[in-house]
Order: sequence, then structure tokens, then C-alpha cells
Amino acid sequence: MPTYGLLVSVGVLLGLWISVRNSQKQGIDPDNAWNLGIIVVMCGIIGAKVLYIIVDWSEYAAHPGEIFSLNTLQAGGVFSGGLIGAFAAAAWYIRRHRMPALATCDAFAPGLALGHAIGRVGCFAAGCCFGKPTDHFWGVTFTSPIAHEVVGTPIGEALQPTQLFESAVELVNFFILAWMLKRKKFDGQVIGTYFFLYGIARFLLEYLRGDPGRGEVFGGIITGTQLVALCLIAAGGLIWWLRPGMKQVPVPATR
Repeated sequence: MPTYGLLVSVGVLLGLWISVRNSQKQGIDPDNAWNLGIIVVMCGIIGAKVLYIIVDWSEYAAHPGEIFSLNTLQAGGVFSGGLIGAFAAAAWYIRRHRMPALATCDAFAPGLALGHAIGRVGCFAAGCCFGKPTDHFWGVTFTSPIAHEVVGTPIGEALQPTQLFESAVELVNFFILAWMLKRKKFDGQVIGTYFFLYGIARFLLEYLRGDPGRGEVFGGIITGTQLVALCLIAAGGLIWWLRPGMKQVPVPATR
């Protein structure tokens, strides 16, 4: 069994279990939470694949048969695309079943961060999502010809361990979000924080990434993933600024 697939599966299942538990504590029907989680995972996988193909469209346009090749199917895709696909599916399901939108997103945010943290360790094991060459002591050298053949990982060269950096960031995010969920003052506070923190981290980590396949925008100034990260930062900041569903704290009478 490939380590990548095992860790991604563990991340998905553990993240979903935590999300359902959090949903129950938020007063959300656990059956709806399970169904929502399964749909979100499936659409997240599809979204990641779609964006993966879009950002590398020049190659796929020249060889359209590669879209359904084993290499494309085995590729994890682009996480930002998965995030977009997941939230699109969540918006549809939440609206259809009249679930509290922001409270539901708050409940799922910590599990999403933890699942991503575990999944990135799987990326490290597979050699994908690798970083640029580095002379720092933390540089990691891959030696497997399989990694080079499947995902193009450079062999015999010290690289930035961007997979582990992102995993560490998401693990910290998980603890922050889990702590905040128990103390939140308005619906949307937790998911807004996740958008903001992950958006900043992903934008900066992109400068260390050395693998192709995330596209370029604005004449190559930033990658497509960085553009998505900026949108996440803006969305998180907007939620915090508007503070929808702000809980009214009773003010004691004065004499």
C-alpha cells in the first residue's frame, strides 16, 4: 500500500470524524454532518484534479489523452482547487438542508486543518510538492527513481522540505482553531481565522515550492495558487470585519 494513499486516507477519515464531533457540539445533526463531509471530500478530490489540469492546460491540450492517464489519476492535484470544490459542494448541501452555514464551517475547520497536515506528510513520503534547491541544513535529498519518474522529484539534490513546512503550519492551525471553537464569539470566527492563517502561510510557502503545475497569473508575478491564497485572506478578513451572527453579550445594568 503506498504511504501517500494511506496517510491521505487517514487524514481524511480523522478530519471527518473530528468535524462530525464538532458539529454535534454546535447543535448540528450528525447525519447531515457525515453526509456533508463525504460530499465535500469527493468534490474536493474532483476540484483538486480539475485545477491541476487547468494550470497545466498547455500540456494537456497538446496531449488530451493524458487527462485520463494513470499518472493524472494518481496525482494528488492542487489543494487550492480541492478547497474551492469542497466549499462549492458545502454551499450547495448546506443550503439544500438548511444547515447553519457559518456554524457548520466553523465545526469543519479544525478537522480540515488536521487532515491536511497528515496528508502533507504523505506528500513528503511520495516526493511530490517538493521545494526549491537549498543549502540550509534542513534540506532534504530524495533518492527514489520512482519519485522522479512519477512526479518529477529531483534526485540527489537538497530541497526545501515544503511538505513538512506546510504540515507543521496546518498542525498549529488545528490547535488554534480547536481552541477557538470552544471560545468563539460569533459564527464564522473559526473558518475566517482558518482562511486568513492558511492563506498567508500558503502564499509565502509558494516562494519555496520548486514543482511545476500551479500556473502563473499577472504575467508571472504570482502563481495561481497564490491568487487563491490572497482570496482566502480577503475572505477571512471580511468575515472578521462583518462578524455575521455576532452573539449578543448582555450588558449589566448600571446605577
